[in-house]
Amino acid sequence: MLRAIGKTTPLLMESILKKTLSLSACSPKRFVIKDHFDFDKKVINSDLPIIVNFHAEWCEPCKILTPKLTELLEDNPDIDLAIIDVDTNIDLVHLFEVSAVPSILAFRNGVVVDKFIGLVDANKIEELIEKLLRKKRI
Repeated sequence: MLRAIGKTTPLLMESILKKTLSLSACSPKRFVIKDHFDFDKKVINSDLPIIVNFHAEWCEPCKILTPKLTELLEDNPDIDLAIIDVDTNIDLVHLFEVSAVPSILAFRNGVVVDKFIGLVDANKIEELIEKLLRKKRI
């Protein structure tokens, strides 16, 4: 594979690079929050709106909701998705008064602007995404 790349023309390499970059720009930024410091850095200080998914590995509805969130955000590079495991981030659970999982909080400029609890249909998630996008345009 490396030998083949070495023989490509600069124009072909530029084309490959542009396609790779354009594909990566379309994929959602999805990341796992490790601790409170990580949360502050990636969510509170973010320039983009972020949907925060408080979930647990043992939670069956979470196993359905997380892939659905990822799928619905796939075509939207303007909103990030942060995943927080409630069992390893007790301080964040208490701080945001998470009483059930899954719990979804929508952040803009470090502030919670909307939330919902439990497994919801795709329409509810799409409304949340649209609300975050609408606020960005204002």
